[in-house]
Amino acid sequence: MELKKLQDIISNYLDIDPKSITEESSFKDMEVDSLDMVEIVMEIEDAFGITIDETAEIQTVGDIIKLIQEQ
Repeated sequence: MELKKLQDIISNYLDIDPKSITEESSFKDMEVDSLDMVEIVMEIEDAFGITIDETAEIQTVGDIIKLIQEQ
């Protein structure tokens, strides 16, 4: 469930095919800069009703899924 929701959020923001986004997808490979990352994280926080620590190491979509599941 988390992956589908994340695919929707990320694909809408980056205008890419949601099917191309997997747990292994790297934000660096998707060419997400720091400003984009802040905005994506804010959307994820709103969608899941969570707070993601600014210092969290987020490299992949899987990293975000772990953070969601921990809260």
